[in-house]
Amino acid sequence: MQYSGFLSANIMQGLIQGLRSCWQERIKLAILRNSGGHNRKNMFSRTGSVETEEKGLENITVADVLITKGEENVGSWLWCRVNDNVDDAMKNMAQHNIGSLVVLKPGDQLHIAGIITERDYLRKIIGQGRSPKYTRVGEIMTDENKLITVKSDTSILQAMQLMTDNHIRHVPVIDGRIVGMVSIVDVVRAVVEQQNGELKRLNDFIKGEYY
Repeated sequence: MQYSGFLSANIMQGLIQGLRSCWQERIKLAILRNSGGHNRKNMFSRTGSVETEEKGLENITVADVLITKGEENVGSWLWCRVNDNVDDAMKNMAQHNIGSLVVLKPGDQLHIAGIITERDYLRKIIGQGRSPKYTRVGEIMTDENKLITVKSDTSILQAMQLMTDNHIRHVPVIDGRIVGMVSIVDVVRAVVEQQNGELKRLNDFIKGEYY
């Protein structure tokens, strides 16, 4: 299981590097295609605009991802309780096509007790031959004092680095209280969407649609 997590982290690190290289090449091709090859000095000076792509990514925060997901309001994320059985928690995940649930403290809607993930289920239920119907979420969850968390003003690049460094795929967003959950999929999607938008704006600029 450790090897699998390490491989996943390396894949994510390679993905973000690959995305950057890919977009740099696409931007250069867009400039070549639209410049007609007449002004090479100006053409290559414009490739410096690639730097704005990275600056743009640095300005995107976890809060932006939560808004896109519709999790900007307290309680809109999916959760369960410490005393719920694992079987119900897994059915909740499957129903909503997600890989983790926030676990809340008894009688508390704002403060997190931990999280439960598909990995917890595989390792601690399937791997140990336990019954999900007779095991409580609190018995297999990752406890709050062991959690890796981010804040809403954390940049998505920092969040991605945190997840890959710690071999995890989900992080709770805590601003004194739980405000949401982000996954590596959410972060990668935000990176792709931002860079697609950056490429379109650059193409429009090259074609003279910006003044």
